[in-house]
Amino acid sequence: MDALILSCGTGGGHNTAGLAVEQALLAGGHAVTFLDPFTLKGEGTSSAVNHAYITVAQRAPRVFGAAYALGNAYRRLPVKSPVYHANRVMAPYLEKYLAENPCDAIVTTHLFPAEILTGMRSRGIPVPTTVFVATDYTCIPFTEETNCDYYVIPSPELTEEFVSRGIPRDRIRPLGIPVRAEFQGDGDRAACRARLGLAPEEKIILVAGGSIGAGHLDAAVATLLEEFPDTRVIAVCGNNKSLLERLRRKYTDRCLLMDSTPHMADYMRACDILVSKPGGLSSTEAANLGAALIHLTPIPGCETRNMNFFAARGMCLPVTDPQRELAEACRKLSDPALRDSMRANQRKYIPQDAASQIRTLLETVKASK
Repeated sequence: MDALILSCGTGGGHNTAGLAVEQALLAGGHAVTFLDPFTLKGEGTSSAVNHAYITVAQRAPRVFGAAYALGNAYRRLPVKSPVYHANRVMAPYLEKYLAENPCDAIVTTHLFPAEILTGMRSRGIPVPTTVFVATDYTCIPFTEETNCDYYVIPSPELTEEFVSRGIPRDRIRPLGIPVRAEFQGDGDRAACRARLGLAPEEKIILVAGGSIGAGHLDAAVATLLEEFPDTRVIAVCGNNKSLLERLRRKYTDRCLLMDSTPHMADYMRACDILVSKPGGLSSTEAANLGAALIHLTPIPGCETRNMNFFAARGMCLPVTDPQRELAEACRKLSDPALRDSMRANQRKYIPQDAASQIRTLLETVKASK
């Protein structure tokens, strides 16, 4: 099977989910191409789209939240959204690409390529089997105006929400959010610490702001260092260079700071507590590893819903004010019973093998044709 994976760099989770699907397909012996469709119009277009999203999310999260709320309001109207019409402009570029590079199936882990494909279908342009993979624990605005053959959603618990938004029930597959193989299974904490050069007995709190370094990490780090002076704090800032520099000026001698790491799965396994912004992908990675998870100050919109979904099912402790709430949440997680309960709930509500299940779905569809 020849598969095409479409994603965009508006936050790392979409790309990472796509890479997880790519990993599973390659393991099954299939050919895979990974593409940001906006690069077909030029690298500048892709960079502009991604940069605009990340800048707003980092610097003006309230504006991002207002835009999300506007999208929720707009979706009640009986017309296609401006997002759809903007993405439809890309249809000729993707049509030409597919004519020159035919494939058997397309997996999109981002709304924008799904809108492009929908625009193509609305014009009668044939496209292969298309699978939309939702990477947040909610049906984000405008998902319902796309026309894909299958919709992979994060949990069976969300089926009715997607149906209520207009996604046909027979197209929904609650297979989960795909994560890479290194984020599957509990692993050996002692071995992870040894690989990372961390002391076997020290208490470690890992603070992660996702690929864009959002979530008031500076306030979180300051609180943790003040409240837990004997605990090793590790902060991963993503591509938020200004945040990393601020933290380095203040805390280089008191905690381990980095922009990113290829060993994130090891760090998650090695830590005692994970404090993370509630991105859909990072939350799923944490749940797959059974992390003692604190969700921190979400970007308003889909991340608020991610946090609410996890908190309502006992899969995290939510913190919206790091200075007032974070230390107490960490103290609560010193209770082994709470950590065990959290881990059990993560196993109960979060599918553990989404990437290979998506591969099986694609293989089954191809075999039936």
